Amino acid sequence: MFISHASEDKEDFVRPLAETLQQLGVKVWYDEFTLKVGDSLRRKIDSGLRNSKYGTVVLSTDFIKKDWTNYELDGLVAREMNGHKMILPIWHRITKNDVLDYSPNLADKVALNTSVNSIEEIAHQLADVILNR
Repeated sequence: MFISHASEDKEDFVRPLAETLQQLGVKVWYDEFTLKVGDSLRRKIDSGLRNSKYGTVVLSTDFIKKDWTNYELDGLVAREMNGHKMILPIWHRITKNDVLDYSPNLADKVALNTSVNSIEEIAHQLADVILNR
């Protein structure tokens, strides 16, 4: 599973989520686990997007502002256009109106929300989908 996120959300949410998902047996593409010094960022991201069956998008106000996160989201949307439910959204300190303004299509998807669910609950719900439980 590819995790698309803004770097500002790493400390408090994304890193603990990625670690919990790994503990649950989910194969995770996460920059801190995958990228090495000297790697081509674009090539590694493209490879991660191409080879992941699912992608979770951690939508936050910081995510919306970034070029790289939009690049990753575009890649996930292109893959999803083939008919496979791929994008598993998480709302992180963001409102429905913020998501609607950014992407009405993403606002239509059932999303997990960090204001309602703990990291462990979110990880278990994602793992259930990814591991077909």
